[in-house]
Amino acid sequence: MAKKNNDWKKREGVVYSTSDDFEFKENTGESIDTLPPAQQNLKVMLDKKARAGKKVTLVEGFIGSDDDLKELGKMLKNKCGVGGSAKDGEILIQGDHRDKVVQVLLSVGYKAKKSGG
Repeated sequence: MAKKNNDWKKREGVVYSTSDDFEFKENTGESIDTLPPAQQNLKVMLDKKARAGKKVTLVEGFIGSDDDLKELGKMLKNKCGVGGSAKDGEILIQGDHRDKVVQVLLSVGYKAKKSGG
């Protein structure tokens, strides 16, 4: 299977131009600065929607780069001894580990609280 070229996704709204000297402006995707832990307001909640009844601990509200999010997710997964993922500003930890996740986040310096039932 050939690898698809997705350069067209970076273009900003222009589909076609008849101008000979026209150049597409590409969306460069500015990097987001990661806020210090004391300024992060994280919500830790239990979720089981669209997961076949399996429970996951969901951490929302992280503001920063994907690398820092993945690093925090790796640390939380390591402390809980379970798997999970970190993407789109959310960290998923397999199982119900809300209390432990909040405790770990507070000890590292993040502002975290349990949310939801």
